[in-house]
Formats: sequence, C-alpha cells, structure tokens
Amino acid sequence: MSAGSLFAERRAVPVTARPPRRCAFVAAIAVFGTVALAQGAGLAQTTTGSAPLSTPPAPASPPPPDKTAPTGRVLTLAAAEKAALEAQPQLRAARAQTASAEAAADIARAPLLPQVVGTAAYSHEWGAFGSSAGGVGNSTRSTGSSSLSNQFDIWSFGITATQLIYDFGQTTERFGAAKDTAEAQAFEEHVTRLQIVAGVRQAYFQARANKELVDVAQETLDDQQKHLKQVEAFVQVGTQPEIALAQQKAAVATARVQLITSENNYDTSKAQLNQAAGLVGGTEYDVVDEEESRIDDEDEPLETLVQKALTARPELANLFKLQDAQHATIRSAKGSYGPTLAANGGASEAGQFLDNLSPNINVGVSLTWPLFQGGLTKATVRQAEANLTNIDAQRDLMALEIQLGVNTAQLAVRSAKATISASNDALVSAREQLRLAEARYATNVGSIIELDDAQVAYTSAAAQVVMARYGLATARALLLASLGRR
Repeated sequence: MSAGSLFAERRAVPVTARPPRRCAFVAAIAVFGTVALAQGAGLAQTTTGSAPLSTPPAPASPPPPDKTAPTGRVLTLAAAEKAALEAQPQLRAARAQTASAEAAADIARAPLLPQVVGTAAYSHEWGAFGSSAGGVGNSTRSTGSSSLSNQFDIWSFGITATQLIYDFGQTTERFGAAKDTAEAQAFEEHVTRLQIVAGVRQAYFQARANKELVDVAQETLDDQQKHLKQVEAFVQVGTQPEIALAQQKAAVATARVQLITSENNYDTSKAQLNQAAGLVGGTEYDVVDEEESRIDDEDEPLETLVQKALTARPELANLFKLQDAQHATIRSAKGSYGPTLAANGGASEAGQFLDNLSPNINVGVSLTWPLFQGGLTKATVRQAEANLTNIDAQRDLMALEIQLGVNTAQLAVRSAKATISASNDALVSAREQLRLAEARYATNVGSIIELDDAQVAYTSAAAQVVMARYGLATARALLLASLGRR
C-alpha cells in the first residue's frame, strides 16, 4: 500500500484554533508508558527524544520539530485496519494455511479418480534367447546358439489405467475429512482476521491517548512556567521566600521531564501500531481523535449477548468443522476392516523393430483384503476417537471462554461509561479549584503549596478523563471482538 493512499494530508490549522488540552500528571504518563512498553516487548524500538531545553540547538542545525504540531500526515483508524487486512504478515500466513488445506483436500480426492499411466521402454539384449515381441505375455524363441554373440533391440510402448470401485468408505471419508479440515482452516483464518483488527484498534486508541498526554504535558509545562514568572516577581519584591522559587523551578523541571516522557510514549505507541497494522516505516505521522462508536446492543442482558457470540464466533465454527472431520476420519479408519475392489486395464505394443510391433490388451479386477496387520486398524480407530473426545472438550472450553470474554467486555464498557461521567465532574471541580488558587496566589493571599496542590488536583482529574475515554474505546473494541464482529 502506498503512503499516499494510507496517510491523509492534514489541513493547515492555526495553532490558536486547536481546542485547549489540559495537563495530565506524572502518574498518568507513567501508566500509559508502562502499557506501551509492555505491549511492545521484544520489538526493536527507535524513539526520538527531545533535546534538553537548557541546551540550545547548534546554529547550523534546525531546531527539533514540535511533536505536538501537525506533521502533515495523519493515519485514520479505517486506514490502519485496511492496511492490516491487506498486508499484515499473520493474516497472510493464515491465508496460506487455508490454501494449503484446500490443496490437501484435492490430494485426498485424487485416488477416487481414474489413474492413467503411460510407459515407453527400450532395451538392447545379448543372449541365446530373445523375446518374439518383447512384451509381457509374449513367447520367447531360441536363436540356436549358446553364446552371447547374438544381440537385438527391444521396444515397448503401453498405457495402463486403474479405477477404485469400492473400499468401504476409506477413500471417500478421507476426502470428506480433508474438506472439513479445509473449511475449519477457513474459520481459523477468520479468527486471525478478528484478532488483528482488535489488536489494531487497541494499538490505535493507545496511540491516541498518548497523543492527548503529549498535549497535556505541554500545557503542564506552560502553566508551570507561568507560575514561575509569578514566583520570581514575588520573591524579588520580598513577598515570597526564596524556597518558593526553588520549589517552582523544580516543578518546571519535572514538567519538562513529563513532556519528554510523553513524547517518547507517543512515538513508542505509534511504532506498536505499525507492527499491529503491518506498516513498514517510521512514526512521522499523527493519529486522529477517533472513538469506537456505540454498539447498539451493548446494554442488552448478558445471556442475550453470549448467545449472539456463540452463534457468530468463528472459533466455535472451526471446532464444529474439526468435529465433522474427525467423525469422517473414524469412518475411514473403520473402512480398513473391509477389502478394496479396483478395476484395471492396459494396452501395449512391443517388439524388436519399430515398424513391426505386436499389440497386447489386458483388463481385470483386483480384490485386496488386509486380513491381519498387527492390530493397526483397531489402534487407528481408537486414536481417532480419542482425538474426537479432545475436540469436544475444546469446544466446551471455548464456550466458557466466550462467555467470560463477553461478560468482561460488557462490564468494562459499563464501568468506562460511568467513569467518564464521574471524571468529567471531577475535572470541573478541579478546574474551579485551580482558578481560585491562581487568583489567591496572584493577590498574595495563597501559598505556593496551595497552588501546587491545586495544579496536581487538576492534572490528576484531566488524566482521569483521558484514561476513561481510552478505556471506553478499548472496552468497546474488545466487546466487538468478543461478539465475533469487526
């Protein structure tokens, strides 16, 4: 997929037109960073850290880009899903396995069709006896000499055909088992497709949340720098002690660390999104502020959702097809107790000279009956029956796992929706608290401790809103996957 078709160009928007984003405190950034690093364990990750703010850039080099500003390219969720469904290596491997299973079914069908073989042979012989025609069934004649001085050529051309008539279902049931296995693999490919889409959605929402935290960390730094100017002014006129200035400088430094950390987390989450979607390239793009749409039946009773999931989930369809394949395997194995009846025929021409070949035609039937094979057939049947019991147990276990997955996802959706409402209320209160603290400090009534406490309370509330939105989007993506939907 070309970069032009995958990424959309971002329209130029003045920075002042962007909606204001409030800050998230260190704990929120640490939580999202830990999740991002845990999801990307084992990957070779390349991140671009910002230069320390205290060190100016070299005159000959341009300043580092502002990662909160538009990069000119955006990746939508739909584009990421489309790229994954077209080029994700896991899905390509699943498609190849399905094609292999379909080819195996064709191989199993081959013995049911006529088997035709053509032959051509030439030999040069020395001896006292020679074949009058060189073909099977032709008489030999004496040359009247006992030496090996006589020599002659033998030419032979022929065609033979065999056709299975009846083998008590050994071959037909083997073919049926192979077809059921191919269909089961097709359902397994569908399972892989659902897992990949769910993984892309989770990675995308993770990147989107980390992008919000970058904006949040940037405004945290702006707020702390604004407070620093106020503290410096108060210290200069002697209305605040110098320890207040030292405390605020530490807060500014901490805000810078938060910004660097959040930028790294955003780049890391985009690298993990690249892996989930099968994208090759860097992370010089932005994700869009998208959310998972409300699921129409997300509030229906658990029993109803579980029943829908049991009907739609491809994992169960896969196991049902594997059951059918195993039943056919058992019937094929039991067919080995009976004989195999086949017809055969052939035609050939043979002789010493190409212009004087003798024709031969033969037809016949054969009956093959393995009377004793050391208990092979009985053991094969017993093995197939044990495999069927194993598949039955896997099916029951999968039904329990589906019920748990639906229940967990539905509870996560309910919890996230309630958390968003409570978090928004907390954010309103924290915003008012911060406004009052800033006003009190500006009139030299409040202390720096009161102002810092209000800032921490506000940033904590803002972080909770970000995490609640991310949690709801992720929970809905998991509920869709649990219901077997895309």
